[in-house]
Amino acid sequence: MKVTKKDTIFVQIAAYRDPELNNTLDYLFKNAKYPNNLRVCIAWQHTSEDEWDTLDKWKDDKRVNILDIPHIESNGVCWARNKIQQEYNNEKYTFQLDSHHYFSPDWDLKLLEMFHGLVDDGIKKPLITGYIPHFDPKDPGTRELSPWWMCFDRFAPEGPIHTQPHGIDDYKFRDKPVPARFYSAHFAFTWGKFAKEVQHDPTMYFHGEEPSISIRAYTHGYDLFHPHRIYWWHEYTRDGKPHHWEDHDFGDFDKNSFLRYRKLFSMDEEKYDSKEFGKYGLGKERKLAEWIKFSGINPTGRTVQKLTYDRVIHPPNPDYATPHQFQSSFLKIFRHCIDLHEDDLSVENIDFLVVAFKLDDGTEVFREDTQPSELLSIFQAKNEEGWMKIWRDFELQEGDLLPTKYLIWPHSETDGWGDPIERDLPK
Repeated sequence: MKVTKKDTIFVQIAAYRDPELNNTLDYLFKNAKYPNNLRVCIAWQHTSEDEWDTLDKWKDDKRVNILDIPHIESNGVCWARNKIQQEYNNEKYTFQLDSHHYFSPDWDLKLLEMFHGLVDDGIKKPLITGYIPHFDPKDPGTRELSPWWMCFDRFAPEGPIHTQPHGIDDYKFRDKPVPARFYSAHFAFTWGKFAKEVQHDPTMYFHGEEPSISIRAYTHGYDLFHPHRIYWWHEYTRDGKPHHWEDHDFGDFDKNSFLRYRKLFSMDEEKYDSKEFGKYGLGKERKLAEWIKFSGINPTGRTVQKLTYDRVIHPPNPDYATPHQFQSSFLKIFRHCIDLHEDDLSVENIDFLVVAFKLDDGTEVFREDTQPSELLSIFQAKNEEGWMKIWRDFELQEGDLLPTKYLIWPHSETDGWGDPIERDLPK
């Protein structure tokens, strides 16, 4: 395709004390086919304590706009992304990233070709987004080449949808990006006006960011797609690197953010008020009900169609003959990960764990004890800090209350029952 000087790209990068920021900028410009078309805005959240964290190399580069933000003044990633979006200056396209990425040669041309292939197919507002595969900054030449799609994983007790990546098995046979349910905040390319139309809500903190933008973008008329070829990579395992929630007391951030999310989708007796949300609310080109039908996920009722839950179908989900059949196709599935520390276990030689979920009054909603093979895998996957993960999912019937507590009760083959561990689920 023909690319001109007018094909500018507004590149959005929110960076929090990130040692990979400079490398990301180097890869971004060095491997672009048209580096002078890039207009990069960085929310540079930093501290003088990080002697390595300098952007001197870029301060006189007219293509780079640096928002200088002391890290202690930061209110989180959505707040930072919103700051960047205020700097949008009518660039033709926008491209939102994180600050720890790698790019292959001509990445920008490849992305534009994907995008305009969709436009040529009649998609007026394509949005190419997704979880892109991992790279190791210590060895950027070794990279995963298979693309991923974002799948429904669970509803968090606090409300937000959680997603997980899954390989696009037939990507080699595809010649176009794959229709998608979800937006990824670390990789999102579309028309530049998106930076004004669907801005990040600065009152959101972290969890809830991506599903809320997914649905808001869809209701603003954007059609989401995952890339079917990979020319870009993202670092996921950022062990030992600073995070916002480690530097700040994020309890109030989280609490207010979850409430905001539940209001947006009228969850748990909360009500959506378009005036309260203003420009951070749902769009008017499509209704929430259309996204529910398209995706097979109902964020209001915390329900999901089995086809979506089983990860066997890309959207749009199939039609149903009657409204009753459509409503009956949704399942209320509770899925939760219990984080358990080895110090919580009061006995040795454990042969099984009771794993149960309860209501406030003590009523048991679900119980599934560990089997020997699962128990072995739980202990084998224990991390260096001594933390283990226990996953459970189960279907609730219409009208059933969500559990509010979980119980872990260890049993030892030599010492009998240990101390029960009962804790509240997050709200």
